[in-house]
Amino acid sequence: MLLHVTHETRYEYAPPVETAQHLAHLKPLATGSQRLVSHLLTIDPPPAQRGELPDVYGNTRAFFALEATHDRLVVTAESVVDTSVPVLSDAIARELPWETVRERFRFRKDATFDAASEFVFPSPYVPRHDDFAAYARASFVPGRPTFDVAMDLTERMYRDFDYDADSTEINTPAVEALAQRKGVCQDFAHIMIACFRTLGLPARYVSGYLLTQPPPGQPRLVGADASHAWVSVYLPGEDDGAGGWADFDPTNGRQPGEDYVTLAIGRDYSDVSPMRGVLHGGARHTLSVGVTVQPVGEVIELAPQSRTQSTSQDKESP
Repeated sequence: MLLHVTHETRYEYAPPVETAQHLAHLKPLATGSQRLVSHLLTIDPPPAQRGELPDVYGNTRAFFALEATHDRLVVTAESVVDTSVPVLSDAIARELPWETVRERFRFRKDATFDAASEFVFPSPYVPRHDDFAAYARASFVPGRPTFDVAMDLTERMYRDFDYDADSTEINTPAVEALAQRKGVCQDFAHIMIACFRTLGLPARYVSGYLLTQPPPGQPRLVGADASHAWVSVYLPGEDDGAGGWADFDPTNGRQPGEDYVTLAIGRDYSDVSPMRGVLHGGARHTLSVGVTVQPVGEVIELAPQSRTQSTSQDKESP
């Protein structure tokens, strides 16, 4: 499926910002199930310096610096991505019980290094906590394969949690969102990752987009979508061999398909926030984010809509 994604981030500053440096994760990844056809990052006002480099997880991270006084900043990323249904790697030992996978990631002297082990440890938004283990245990049935554990947990969270954009903020602890059984996709991803890590299994955070469908008979609206987040769980191969990652979306109770676009991966949201920066000036600011995901053939048929205020999963740092 050819998908066109527009992600516009707009800041209004008062008083004006004198200088600023920003980092952005806005360029979709190339993966086994998606190919980046084109990408354009437009910055207004034009920066004095700009560039891009891969980060430690292989994401493309853009850098730009503004050296002139400005009272607004508009960053627009336009991408065309060719997506397909993700397929599990043949190397994965799909029937391995989750306890066996956990044992592989226990520290052992002279053990073969597995890069997935980095995603077993706590991270800024994903602590280990007994409450995560208590919630997870109903899915972590003894002897159940890890894939089946992840699918069961995904479906349970979809049933047990309410999507409520007003219930959490960007810094709401995952354990608090777990207790209230409310949140947004960022919260649900952090909770599911914490369940796996607390029980000793690797899981990572995925940011991206989801193609949504307008109500019957209604046009697709520009800027009406939002960033999305889901979870990637590591499934090793036989006899300590390399395996692969499988994605799960607890917000929607399903695995991602060709209607998903992967933007970046990391330990949690802190590694892949769409925009962050350091400012000199601009004591107050307002932020609005507009995201549009659409099949390429529909691009010229869209009805306009004013930018939407950012929701919790795409609240970007100043």
